[in-house]
Amino acid sequence: EAAAGLGEGLQPPSAAPLPQASPPARSFQLDYEEDCFRKDGAPFRYISGSIHYARVPRPAWRDRLLKMYMSGLSALQVYIPWNYHEPLPGVYDFAGDRDVEAFLDLAAELGLLVILRPGPYICAEWEMGGLPAWLLWKPDIVLRSSDPAYLAAVDSWLHVLLPKIKPRLYQNGGNIISVQVENEYGSYYACDYGYLRHLLGSFRALLGTEVLLFTTDGTRAQELRCGTLQGLYATVDFGPGSNMTEAFGAQRQVEPKGPLVNSEYYTGWLDYWGEAHASTSSARVARGLEDMLQLGASVNMQVSPFLQLPSLPRPGADFKDQYKPVTTSYDYDAPLSEAGDPTEKLFAIRTIISKFQPLPVGPMPPATPKYAYGRVALQKYADLLDVLDVLCLSGPIQSQFPLTFEAIKQQAHGFVVYRTRLPRDVLDPATLGAPPHSVCDRGYVMLRQEYQGTLERDGQTTLRVTGRAGDTLDVLLENMGRISFGANISDFKGLLGNLSLDSSPLSNWLIYPLAIDTAIQQGWPHAALPKSSRGSRAGPAFYTGTFETPGIAWDTFVKFPGWSKGQLWINGFNLGRYWPHRGPQQTLFVPGSVLHVDRPNNITVLELEGAPPAPLLLFLDRPLFNRTLIGSTMATE
Repeated sequence: EAAAGLGEGLQPPSAAPLPQASPPARSFQLDYEEDCFRKDGAPFRYISGSIHYARVPRPAWRDRLLKMYMSGLSALQVYIPWNYHEPLPGVYDFAGDRDVEAFLDLAAELGLLVILRPGPYICAEWEMGGLPAWLLWKPDIVLRSSDPAYLAAVDSWLHVLLPKIKPRLYQNGGNIISVQVENEYGSYYACDYGYLRHLLGSFRALLGTEVLLFTTDGTRAQELRCGTLQGLYATVDFGPGSNMTEAFGAQRQVEPKGPLVNSEYYTGWLDYWGEAHASTSSARVARGLEDMLQLGASVNMQVSPFLQLPSLPRPGADFKDQYKPVTTSYDYDAPLSEAGDPTEKLFAIRTIISKFQPLPVGPMPPATPKYAYGRVALQKYADLLDVLDVLCLSGPIQSQFPLTFEAIKQQAHGFVVYRTRLPRDVLDPATLGAPPHSVCDRGYVMLRQEYQGTLERDGQTTLRVTGRAGDTLDVLLENMGRISFGANISDFKGLLGNLSLDSSPLSNWLIYPLAIDTAIQQGWPHAALPKSSRGSRAGPAFYTGTFETPGIAWDTFVKFPGWSKGQLWINGFNLGRYWPHRGPQQTLFVPGSVLHVDRPNNITVLELEGAPPAPLLLFLDRPLFNRTLIGSTMATE
């Protein structure tokens, strides 16, 4: 009726074009008659690859995007992690490695279309699925729901982010052809249609009526029932092990017409600490891709993993009957390796793509050069407890009982020390214990500054201790990453319950939030005066060393022979966690862009449990993934 008032043949801009009307100059639309996308009016199918700009150092962006373009991909799928850009409420960071606009513009310059996944929840094996930990400052908040406190935070974020996106939409002259709303919402328990409707309204208000909005869910009926909404085109995700006919049949149950789309075709899988390195065969991945393309489907592949960049937040975790933290490396047997190297799997995928559309002319850019810088000796700088004054400038917080990281508010990630004193003499060994699942995620226990052992979230929760009244008891708590998938994403960190001594609760705590990253980024401890440290190698301590490059700064991989568990920084750049005994990851990737050519490179290691007698690091020219070091020796390498 609205169109009638505009005169014959005229329409409001939001209405679908009449059959005889020619499409606007730039358009990306659904065609429900021919079951396809239409780009500028012509039938279109995309073959796309996921890339996480937040996991790739900015100097490597062009190399990775060029390799994806030369693989024959026509589009990228790009996640935007909210917590990467709003570390504190109302504090935004889009500089340097976080300059998502520069990344999108670089993709456009290289001729790549973009499928955008701005969340607000993205999963992506990223800490808390991209949701900021500060949402948990309100302990009873219901995430991913119509909870007003959650929606208020989402809306204020979308009002900052989406205006940066709007001019880059395809209709507006940019390269973003479609935008995903939420992510696999049907896998979340809430099933809150009001929340999805709210997001749909916000995205439409901020991006306009023309942009193609869609959802992605697994293929189970329950997932598609709770994850889809009228007004959002429903797509599915599945891997090469799934029955393709059944999977696309599930999409057809909710979208009887329109293009078939697999929004997340798994070319590999993630690794958990303490489990085997995941791998998926190239032939199987290629065969599944070919089958989908023969059906005319549009496909996005998990192509480009890369390292968990040093910027907080960290890798996330899963919860499958127990807490399962994800490894630092995000290589997960992907077609482009963590170092950005084309693999056999990439070439197998490229061969399949070439059967359906022409490949770009020219060679695939080569693997980046690697260098084995060899052994670097380290020295102990100080025990962590001896440098609390540097790492916690504001001093401790006093509390009758332990507070979570979220209750402290200064600290979302990393480490916090909880300190109290023994209330009585303990001459016979007593049990220091925590309630089940209340140590989130690991607690390193020191009595009189001597390391006693480690408490774990789903593991050991008691230690036997002796001491005198007034002896200092310290517990260094480590956040190993918030759960990124499922119902448990309200994942509070720290001591969630009280520690007790032979069942009698300990009280009067001093709580030290540690700004370790900040101190090391500012040059500590290399710029600080040397400290005299105790000779003990057990317990949390910092180790330092330097090495020089032979006039080149090439990518490299660090191995930790004889080390237990900890974290590595080079030139103030946080390269992530090592945990060789737990495995499978044995090396950390060091991008050449963090190294200096003209001056020494500063290494800082925080070892949490115990360093080897002669502490050294080994720089290799290749990664080591699929092994644990228990029972093996360095000599075998």
